[in-house]
Amino acid sequence: MIRAGVVGASGLAGGELIRLISGHPDLELVFLGGSSNAGRRIDELHPGLRLARLPTVEPVGDDLADRIDVLFLATPAPVSARLAARLANRVPVLIDLSGAFRIRDQRNHEHWYPKVERTEDLVDGFVYGVPELIGDRLAEASLISLPGCFATAMTISLAPLVLDLGLDLPTVVVDGKTGSSGGGLQLRSANLHPYRSGAIAPYAPVGHRHAAEVAEFLARGKPGSIGSLSMSAYGVSTVRGLLTSCYAFPAQEVSQRELHRAFLRFYKANRFVRVRRHTETLIPVPDPQAVLGSNYCDVTVLHDEEGGRVVVLAALDNLVKGAGGQAIQAANIRFGLPEERGLEQLPVVPA
Repeated sequence: MIRAGVVGASGLAGGELIRLISGHPDLELVFLGGSSNAGRRIDELHPGLRLARLPTVEPVGDDLADRIDVLFLATPAPVSARLAARLANRVPVLIDLSGAFRIRDQRNHEHWYPKVERTEDLVDGFVYGVPELIGDRLAEASLISLPGCFATAMTISLAPLVLDLGLDLPTVVVDGKTGSSGGGLQLRSANLHPYRSGAIAPYAPVGHRHAAEVAEFLARGKPGSIGSLSMSAYGVSTVRGLLTSCYAFPAQEVSQRELHRAFLRFYKANRFVRVRRHTETLIPVPDPQAVLGSNYCDVTVLHDEEGGRVVVLAALDNLVKGAGGQAIQAANIRFGLPEERGLEQLPVVPA
């Protein structure tokens, strides 16, 4: 068995990791780390885990390296940066779900994460990206930084255009909508039920940090390119799930047939990316409710001939494929397990 630990056990992503690890045939959850909730049973914090046999939450001690094979950090970015500096050379594999190491360029990082200090050597040690795109690099990685939930959907949407078709995209505009769980458990007035219920709240209308990590990652790819990538983000009244709509204006001519075939080809070997036709089901897809509780990302590509644009829609569960599930997927690849091990749950519809 692979011994796993989770720091940030009281958070939503931490709870999702605990749920998934508890049902994983090759992972044994031996450590739950936290500070403010040290000494508490995990089912006090996550009622759904009532009958699971789980360790009690405890502080991160110096003996941790001897107790685990993989440590998941489901902590805020400043905390992840401090823990990584302390543990990077001590634990065999460290997987960070925060934004602490996603953006490599230091100036860009300071713009989006001004309170997160990290050293250049530590940044260079992290492998970043969606598992579908960097699986070969994960196999030997000891430090792994996973994309944000929006960034996962955007990268899956844009990668076939840039890396397969080789399109030059001078302008990409992204509209992102996410449920309340995307904001975590921080208490903010705007997240209270009287304000959140029924809302479509433009909380980041002129820029989002997840767009910065996608632009940087895809800039390293060939043969295509992205000029400007901008994003507006909205909070909606659901709890789980997100949808991104990427509007790309290519410099080259491209047809609907070419686009759909490129997406099918690009993700043919990837279990968790489902290329859909917009009208193939009872409800138009992608729709977040068709992926909830699963590690799937549904993606559809459309050619807007009159508008001269390519529209790519992607939906995923922000707590699974956008967080805990993707972390398990990366760990599976790292330890030589089948990528889908412990992640074969089908979506819960309706939810």
